[in-house]
Amino acid sequence: MNQMTPRSVSQHLAEWAAGLTPDVVGPDMERATVDTLIDVVGLCVSARNTDYVRSLIQACGDDTGACGAIGHSGRYSPTAAALINGTAAHGEDFDNTFEGCPVHSGAVIVPAVLALAERRGLSGAVTVTAMAAGIEIMCRLGLVANTAVHKAGFHPTAVLGTLAAAVAVAVAAGEPAPAITRALGIAGSLSSGIIEYLADGTSTKRLHAGWAAQSGMRAAGLGAAGFTGPVTVMEGNHGFFSAFAPSIKPDFSPLLDGLGTEWVGAKLAFKPYACGTMVQPYIDCARALRARGVALDDIDRIVCPVGQGTVHRLWEPLPLKQNPPSPYAAKFSTPFCMAIAFIEGDAGLAQFTEAKIHDPAILALAARISHVVDPANEYPRNYSGHLIATLRDGSTIRLDQPHLRGGSRAPLSHDELERKFHRNAAFGGWSPTRADATLTLLRDFVRQPDVSKIDLTG
Repeated sequence: MNQMTPRSVSQHLAEWAAGLTPDVVGPDMERATVDTLIDVVGLCVSARNTDYVRSLIQACGDDTGACGAIGHSGRYSPTAAALINGTAAHGEDFDNTFEGCPVHSGAVIVPAVLALAERRGLSGAVTVTAMAAGIEIMCRLGLVANTAVHKAGFHPTAVLGTLAAAVAVAVAAGEPAPAITRALGIAGSLSSGIIEYLADGTSTKRLHAGWAAQSGMRAAGLGAAGFTGPVTVMEGNHGFFSAFAPSIKPDFSPLLDGLGTEWVGAKLAFKPYACGTMVQPYIDCARALRARGVALDDIDRIVCPVGQGTVHRLWEPLPLKQNPPSPYAAKFSTPFCMAIAFIEGDAGLAQFTEAKIHDPAILALAARISHVVDPANEYPRNYSGHLIATLRDGSTIRLDQPHLRGGSRAPLSHDELERKFHRNAAFGGWSPTRADATLTLLRDFVRQPDVSKIDLTG
């Protein structure tokens, strides 16, 4: 007698995704998804005049269609719109993240689903459901990956995002489980994104979110058309985790357990600062030192206890991190971010410029900031910050930020998220009136009968 073949991981995911309807997305997950949408739109507007977005607009100039690039007047194909919007949303590293694995789900999932929704005139309820599905899968994949994808030299947002975007777009399109299974199998081969940008601060990391969004769209479309991909894309000997996280034997329970009953994506983190995720608690420590009235000239040195998994991206090589080669590289330099936050009291969009990375006072303080690995640090389960400042009189001050501000333990308030949106919109040149009108529409997004009628251009 033949025994039934056990379902693969991708088949489990596909069956869950194919059965999703708006009524099963709980209020917390719906709120997190709409907050993510608002965050992404504001970030796209903030980046609309940057050199890297101008490059994308130029590169996609002939790829025209019915979809908008947020903050721009042109119309593009769905995949081109997803590429532009995803890159813009992730471009300043100010987009949402997740505690457990720092994946930026909003910059991948929102542009991918929004492009399809705009092309097909989907309702807000269907669009939010699909976005919620993609965010949930991306966060859960991050829990499986832990630090292993980064350790292998890949960007989790890029490679995990392609899989999650494929699911999200398939949900938005109403595809059945077999098509979603095929889409996941294909997405495994379309995933890409290395982290060598850390060497010189160039813009490829910015591209990763947009590339994952458009690659996920391609995978979903191919799967819907009957193109095949491996059913064992996740767990196979030559599968996704073998390729992108070879240091672990993946445990898929964080991906599958509670799927459909517990929404881990409801615990998204929204950044207060425009820089790398694990840098943020250290910025809070630097600002706390400033708030104590410590003078710049009083500081002899600062040593920061850190988690081992953050060192290769945010602390080493130390001379490069103390004197970053570009404003973008500065976002992933903990010494620079701490120095500018101490001196200027913030680490927002205005702090990462050519002038700032050459400021003698900022660089002099950054040169006095170093790290030591703390084996007890909870990263990646918890993102905390710690500093020990030695003053010139020989006294020391220890300051600790126990968790990520903006994360699940200390979420940003409704008002803080709206202020962030307004600041980002203003940075990109939108008037307060335009920003207010857009925010009102987005807050009511889930009740919109046809999201293609919402104008996010111009």
